[in-house]
Amino acid sequence: MLIGILIGIEREHWRSEKKVYAGVRTFAITAISGTIATIISEVVGIEILFIATFFVAMVCLLMIYSINVLQQGSGLTSGIALFSTYLLGILVAKEYFLFSIIVAIVITFLLIEKRHLHTFAENLTEKEILGAVQFLAVSFILYPILPQEPVFGVINLRSVIMIVLLVSTISFISYIFLKKFGPHGGIPYSGFFGGFVSSEATTGALSSLSRVKEGLINSLFVGILLANLAMLVSNLIIAFIVDTSGRTTLMMLPPHLIMIAVSIYIIKKQRLAPTSLKETIDLESPFALKPAFKFGLIFMVLMVTADVANQVAGPAGIYATALGGIISSSAVTASVASLAIQGHISYIAAAETAVTASIISTFSKILFVRSTGTIELFKSSKSTFLLIGAAGVASLVIWGYLLRFSI
Repeated sequence: MLIGILIGIEREHWRSEKKVYAGVRTFAITAISGTIATIISEVVGIEILFIATFFVAMVCLLMIYSINVLQQGSGLTSGIALFSTYLLGILVAKEYFLFSIIVAIVITFLLIEKRHLHTFAENLTEKEILGAVQFLAVSFILYPILPQEPVFGVINLRSVIMIVLLVSTISFISYIFLKKFGPHGGIPYSGFFGGFVSSEATTGALSSLSRVKEGLINSLFVGILLANLAMLVSNLIIAFIVDTSGRTTLMMLPPHLIMIAVSIYIIKKQRLAPTSLKETIDLESPFALKPAFKFGLIFMVLMVTADVANQVAGPAGIYATALGGIISSSAVTASVASLAIQGHISYIAAAETAVTASIISTFSKILFVRSTGTIELFKSSKSTFLLIGAAGVASLVIWGYLLRFSI
C-alpha cells in the first residue's frame, strides 16, 4: 500500500495542471492487487494471477489510449508506472521487500525529475549521444570477454575500462553543466565546470579569449583559477573512485586542501562585475571514444611506467611519473592509486605522486596562459599559480615528513 501511495503521490501532484487518470488511491490499490493476486494464486492456481495481470495491463493500455488519442496528449509514463506498481505488489508477495522498496524509490525519482531529465536530454547533440552509446557499448561488450588476469602482471583490463567509465562519467556530468550554465552563468561557471572535464583545455580556451576580450581579463583570470580548483577537487574524487578504501585520498587530502584554500582566498579577493559569455568553450564530450580512450591509454602507460620505474629505481622512479601531470594529472592519480591497491607501490608513494602531479598541473597553467593568452593575463596568472604551487610543495614536504614520522 505504501509503495503505491509513494508513486501515486507524485502522479497526483500533476492534477492541478492536467487531467490525472490514476492518482494515490489507484496506485495504492493496484499495488495491493498485485500482492493479493499472487497470494490467491498459491491457493486456487496460477490462472488468477494471469487474469489479474491481463486486467491491469488492459487498464494501462486504455489509459495510454485515452491520453494520446482522446485527449490529444502524449506520453506513456503513467500507464507504464501503474503496471510497474502492480509488478512491485507481486514482488512484495514473494517477499522481495528491499528490492521492491528500492525500485519504488527509483521510479518515483524518475517521475519527479521529469523536467530536469528532459532538459538534460535536450542539451545533448546527436554526436554526443552517439559518442555515449559507442562508449557504453565498447565498455560493456568488451568487459565480459576481457581476461581477468592482469596483463604483464600489472594491467587489469577490466579495471581499466571501469575506471575510465567512472572518471568519464564525472567529466560528462560537468560537461553537460558547462553546456547548459556556462555561457549563461558567465566565465566563472565555464571555468569551474570546464575544469572537471579538462583543466588544461579550459585554461587554453579561456586564455585565448583574452586576446579578443581584453576588458574581461580579471574574469578570465578567475575562470582559469576555478578550472584549476576543479582539477584539484576532481583528483581527490578520482583517487577515491579507484581506491574505495579512501587511504590514497586521505593521504592526498592535506596538501590539496591547502592549495584549494589558497585558490579560494585569491578568488574571493577578486571583485568581479557580472559578466556574460557569448562564446562557448569547445570541449569534446568525455563519453566520445577519442577522449575516453586517450585517458585510458595515458592511464595504462603511466601504470606500466610507474611499476617499471618502481622496480628499477624505487620510489624515486614512481615520483618521476608525476610529470604526466602536464598532460593529465587525473590519469596520474588514477594510475598510482590503482597500483597502490594492488600492492605494487606504497600508499604514501601513490599519494605523494598524485599530489606532485596536481602541483605540476598547477604550474603548467602558467605555460598554457603564456602560449595562448595576452601578456597582461600572463602577468596576473604567473604569480598566482606560483603561489598556489609553492603552497602545495611546502605542504607536501611537511605532510610527507609527518606521514613517515608517524609510521
